Amino acid sequence: MMISVRTLICLSGITAAAFLPSSVLAQDNSLLSQSNHGGVGLIQIPTARMEDSGHFSFNYNDNEDYRFWSVSIQLFPWLETTARYTDVRRLLYSPFPGFSGDQSLKDKGLDVKIRLLEESYYVPQVSVGWRDFGGTGFFESEYIAASKRLGDFDFHLGMGWGYLGRAGNISNPFCQLSDGFCQRPGGFSGNGGKVDYDQFYKGPASLIAGVEYHTPWLPLTLKLEYEGNNYATDRAPDLVQDSRFNYGLVYRYKNIDLQASYQRGNTFAFGISLDTNFNTIKQPKFDTPAPEVNAQGANPAKFSRAPLRKALYQDAGFVATSIFRNNDELIVKGKQIAFRDEAVAMERVGRVLANFGPDNVARYRIVVEEINLPMVETVFDVAEFRAVSRYERLDTPVRSTYVRKEPDVDDVIWQFNTPVRGLGFSLDSFWTQMLGNPEAFFMYQGGVLPTIEYHFDNNWSVMSVAKVSLLDNYDKFNFKVDAQDSTLPRVRTYAREYATRSNITLDRLFLSYRDNIVQDWYAQAYAGYLETMFAGVGGEVLYRPLDSNLAFGVDLNYVRQRDYDSETALFDYSVLTGFVSAYWQPTFVEDAMLAVSVGRFLAKDVGVNIDFSRRFDSGVVVGAYAAFTDASAEEYGEGSFTKGFYVSIPFDLLSFKSTKGAGSIPWVPIGRDGGQMLQRPMTLLSVTNDRAVPKRFVK
Repeated sequence: MMISVRTLICLSGITAAAFLPSSVLAQDNSLLSQSNHGGVGLIQIPTARMEDSGHFSFNYNDNEDYRFWSVSIQLFPWLETTARYTDVRRLLYSPFPGFSGDQSLKDKGLDVKIRLLEESYYVPQVSVGWRDFGGTGFFESEYIAASKRLGDFDFHLGMGWGYLGRAGNISNPFCQLSDGFCQRPGGFSGNGGKVDYDQFYKGPASLIAGVEYHTPWLPLTLKLEYEGNNYATDRAPDLVQDSRFNYGLVYRYKNIDLQASYQRGNTFAFGISLDTNFNTIKQPKFDTPAPEVNAQGANPAKFSRAPLRKALYQDAGFVATSIFRNNDELIVKGKQIAFRDEAVAMERVGRVLANFGPDNVARYRIVVEEINLPMVETVFDVAEFRAVSRYERLDTPVRSTYVRKEPDVDDVIWQFNTPVRGLGFSLDSFWTQMLGNPEAFFMYQGGVLPTIEYHFDNNWSVMSVAKVSLLDNYDKFNFKVDAQDSTLPRVRTYAREYATRSNITLDRLFLSYRDNIVQDWYAQAYAGYLETMFAGVGGEVLYRPLDSNLAFGVDLNYVRQRDYDSETALFDYSVLTGFVSAYWQPTFVEDAMLAVSVGRFLAKDVGVNIDFSRRFDSGVVVGAYAAFTDASAEEYGEGSFTKGFYVSIPFDLLSFKSTKGAGSIPWVPIGRDGGQMLQRPMTLLSVTNDRAVPKRFVK
């Protein structure tokens, strides 16, 4: 059905109004809300709007035909990403009750929206987007949208293809350029999971439009939209559309949006969204206050290292392992265990040294080490630091009183040195999850990782890690035999067998050697049970200059597959796997890292793994990766190629005391055997993180 004359008049009015030089409401992203599918929008349709950088939203929307679970992350001010699961309520997961019971059909979807133009006095905000662009394409769409705010009204106009354009209420402009755009191909390529570029902007197109009214009672927003879908070929069967106009409202309470809508002229829906911002999220802290700097330091004749070490630990979270003092300088080597923000950590260390260090030194040299390897040396000008920290120079930042440099302590004869040899114990937590399984939509396992490590010296150590499951629903697993027909070795698809063998397992047991072989070059070697599924020997070399945006590494490993019915036995399958990797932090993209690794994977397929991540001001890291190898989509199986996403959350955000470390929450849509890398027990990139350009975190 083509668009009506009445609707055309309405849309023309909106378009004209969008360019009138009326008073524009100052941009207030707190008024934005999520669409049913996730991502900033009206009800069914997206808009050109973008949230603030770092915005994270968890969304749930429900009607009698569909349930949508989605998360939306504003990775950059110009880039919105959304991941979604759709529950098709009236269709079964499979026709075989013995396989999936009465679970309803679930579908995964990924969306991306890119801002092309920012709104100005006369010009609307303009964005383009792709909805459900990989996979089976239940809701696959492309669109361009424009948004203009006038007073309390926000007007939206756009054009959609695919799911958003099925009504075909206007001619597809690309069809005028080539007949190939007049029909939209059906189905999907490979075994799903691929991006079907050949379908983009093809077939029917529709105008989409709407308006939001931010009422004087600001927590309440009213919505009206005209959508371009006709629901004739929706995945949910027998949907009736009595109207293309949808109506909705959103009530905001703090960081919660409550939504209600009336859609298609016959369907009520409701939803809820919870949001935060990864740049500004923080946890109140009850740390010991940073000490005030005394007028002078300790009497040189009475300087004592014991109270200095105690104060460094209590007030600066710094564990001093070695100390040297001469007439001109005080050198302290150790590890920071509390403060992630380098500026905060160094200022606290400096304040402690100013009070407990000898009063007659000109320089403090603080050498930060990791696993007994020196990473970076920070050199303080004592006089300058004292003046600034005592607020005698209000216009001078503390950061200007010290410099970072390569550690230079090889010839230091330490006057105090903590013995390295000895036994250590730690306790970490873990969490794994699987979404979209036939037995249950959400499968999970959580527990602790008790770790015992013995250090022989600065370089050699042996580590044992147990895995203790405390909380899981893996007893629901019915099918441990993977029925996928593939010629690839089963290097990862025995995951259920490994996970359900026992609640207490030997996760890792290995001997390792690590060293800073020459300036900027680090190396490690290891042998033993390296991860849950593989044992063997391997090594890595990393080149990482101090404060550089580039690093390069090579790793090589010979491993055999572990027997999932035994803690110590091995299967016959073995492989030589390894990669050449480059790590780049581009200066023109805010706080991002691109890692590219080329080599041989566990299933003996050859290719490249690409990992892109963004670190926010709170320390939260959001990343995605994909592996492209010489294994075909048919060999790989469902999903066509390996891909996944992860969120790394600093423990500091979960604690009332400052602490270092982070936990990762992964999401792997489909786990198959192609494009799989060895999970090495330690990577030199993470070990040498202190050599990266310092990042200031939200306090």
